Amino acid sequence: MRILFTGGSGKAGRHVVAHLVEQGQRVLNLDLTQANIPGAYDLTVDLTDAGQVFSAMSGITWFDELDSGEGVPKFDAVIHFAAIARIQLRPDPECFRINTVSTYNVLEAAVKLRVPKILFASSETTYGICFAHGEVVPDYIPVDEEHPTVPHDAYAMSKVCNEICGHCFHARSGAEIYALRLNNVIEPHEYADLAPQWRSNAASRRRNIFAYIDTRDLSHFIDCALAADGLGYQVFNVANADSSVGATSTELIAKFYSGVLLKRELGEFETFYSIDKARQMLGFSPQSRWRES
Repeated sequence: MRILFTGGSGKAGRHVVAHLVEQGQRVLNLDLTQANIPGAYDLTVDLTDAGQVFSAMSGITWFDELDSGEGVPKFDAVIHFAAIARIQLRPDPECFRINTVSTYNVLEAAVKLRVPKILFASSETTYGICFAHGEVVPDYIPVDEEHPTVPHDAYAMSKVCNEICGHCFHARSGAEIYALRLNNVIEPHEYADLAPQWRSNAASRRRNIFAYIDTRDLSHFIDCALAADGLGYQVFNVANADSSVGATSTELIAKFYSGVLLKRELGEFETFYSIDKARQMLGFSPQSRWRES
């Protein structure tokens, strides 16, 4: 596939881009800084500038594409990960502006250029728990994609707006557009430092709904999403199958979620951030990653 990726220089993006290249895909990374991932191509682009986005998405990935003499080939998919990654990196209005304008520009260009598959990173924060003022608990557990999204913060608000735009662009075009509500992204090397805390201090993971997504399983999710067809507009939770704490599900419910509606029984260490939809619709099958660390 010929894939345009945004944000491939970031924490999650660089792992996914490297994985896509290993799978034999041709990947053009749009970012403000070059990723320099072997086998991928970089183009420095300000995604808040609609003209730059449209030009990049309708241009070549590298010089060899000039040789056919048949014009510029189209992208088979767009994967949009670029964003201000959380609150407290930019002032709130800038975080909201950059995240919403850049996503609108990417979606609009992809739809007008008839890219058939568009994936974009949304967030666990849309559920209003991660960056809430005070302690907020879910309406029910496990938290699935039907759970209300009423966040307190500019970052999560931007992601909710982006999801609405994605739905509307699908209605306009019929393009396959999936919003990926990524949980806390963890790189393999981080477990050495994180695992002891996760085992001993469950409260440190409360704002992440006791969940995580390993970059390897995120790459697997992208494979599944690119292979899917005919799903229209969808929102998917993206997390690993197990929780990110040493405590059992029963212990977590008793300590943190007493009185919260339990929609179904949970496995001993099952994630509270439901991935049932991705399993059923995409064949997503993440591994348990951190407990042996």
